[in-house]
Amino acid sequence: MNQANQFLTIAINDLVPGMYVVAVLKQKGRVEIKTEGWVRTEAIIQQLKQKGVLELLVDPSKNLQQADSAPAPVQAVQPAGPGSKKNRVIPYSEELGQAQVLYQQAKGLQKKAFADIQAGRPLMLQPFQDCANGMIESVFRNQDALLCMSRIREKDAYLLEHSVNVSILMTIFAKQMGFEQELIQQLATGALLHDMGKIKVPDHILNKPGRLDPDELKEMRNHVLYSFELLEAVPGLSPVSIDVAAVHHERLDGKGYPLGLKDQQISMYGRMIAIVDTYDAITATRCYKEGQSGITALKIMKKESHSYDQELLSQFIQAIGIHPVGTLVKLKSQKLAIVLRANKTDPLRPVVKVFYHTKFRHYLEVQELDLAQAKVDDEIEAAVMPEDFGIDLMRFFRQSVLQ
Repeated sequence: MNQANQFLTIAINDLVPGMYVVAVLKQKGRVEIKTEGWVRTEAIIQQLKQKGVLELLVDPSKNLQQADSAPAPVQAVQPAGPGSKKNRVIPYSEELGQAQVLYQQAKGLQKKAFADIQAGRPLMLQPFQDCANGMIESVFRNQDALLCMSRIREKDAYLLEHSVNVSILMTIFAKQMGFEQELIQQLATGALLHDMGKIKVPDHILNKPGRLDPDELKEMRNHVLYSFELLEAVPGLSPVSIDVAAVHHERLDGKGYPLGLKDQQISMYGRMIAIVDTYDAITATRCYKEGQSGITALKIMKKESHSYDQELLSQFIQAIGIHPVGTLVKLKSQKLAIVLRANKTDPLRPVVKVFYHTKFRHYLEVQELDLAQAKVDDEIEAAVMPEDFGIDLMRFFRQSVLQ
């Protein structure tokens, strides 16, 4: 029998995780397959549907037991043409200034939007789309710059900064997933808007330092419904943007809110924003809790595998790195350093800025150190929090990293 005759043509709705895709046969768009291989997750199937794939050629003789020695999983991508953002990578130091401007503009936009809501004025979509586009361009030039900005938190500015940070993380995540720019913009815009409903929650609940009572907790959770109502009234806002706002607190086990959705009832985009929203919330210092390290946040979500899509979580970790830019780390030498740049070939050994000695409790002359270089005899021992050492991380960032 000819090998081609062993292949099967199936509709996209019949594709399930575990199948081996050979080619795309029919589509509404112009999708190419990076490499033939297994479809390992429902997320990839949703991505193919989003890109307009209608029919595929699969090899039914192959199964996932063979996957360990197989090509990489199938992944749909739109070919990058001349001038594509994917080809315009620039050094971190060159992008950092623009990233600072973009971050402050995004915070200003959040502040104005909250004021507009309180005054009964409608939300304007175009400024948020423009903001999302600016962040997307920055991420494709060098994602480490905006990732660094997302780590520099102002005291008592969580309401303004959280949605900006979530949008940055969502953009980086979507880039990792190979999404087209239009979809990335819809996700980034939805992330910027996802918590708008919090402005309708009374301040005494929103900023309460202690545990919320049942009535207060119910009102706090209503912020998702308030956001949904606000965003439904915004002309031209895409269903994807509304979706990420409406389901960012839903969980795979059905224990999320407000609808208690579970498993396949939650879209891939809803699963993605659940991850990035939780990550930023855990790493932020709030009126009722201290922030924790990024690694701690990832460990929590890994442990709560019933709540978060683990395949997508692995993609998120690949996107931001084990030690994201801006992370405070303690080295084997007992020195403190800030992760300055990721090292894609050796993620455990990024470029850092050393500035403090924990044993002798004093600041050091700032030194940039590439932990991946053979001549460097030091390594990361742990991610730590600045409060543990009385470090004013904001001041150090402004004086030594953002200069």
